[in-house]
Amino acid sequence: MIHLTENAATHIGNYLKSRGKGEGIRVGVKTSGCSGLAYVLEFVDDTDSHDEVFEQFGVKVFIDPKSLVYLDGLEMDYVKNGLNEGFEFNNPNKKGECGCGESFTI
Repeated sequence: MIHLTENAATHIGNYLKSRGKGEGIRVGVKTSGCSGLAYVLEFVDDTDSHDEVFEQFGVKVFIDPKSLVYLDGLEMDYVKNGLNEGFEFNNPNKKGECGCGESFTI
């Protein structure tokens, strides 16, 4: 199960509306960085029957089966801190992360 905060859902929903197309957002992981894994976000225009689909606040989140192992229980938020804004990931499976915060380990 993936959890979106209302802020994250609102941000994704607004972006999908401004794009004028899209079924939702796909969240996954890829091998990257000094700790091993990094989050990947992409808009979904064509669905894949193998994806797990979660819907919250009217926004669909698609997760491929391989990534779900690493993302089960993930909470995704959208935050603004001063001039910086972006998604924050609270992943209960994460055991550590690199110093720059770009990658994590399970």
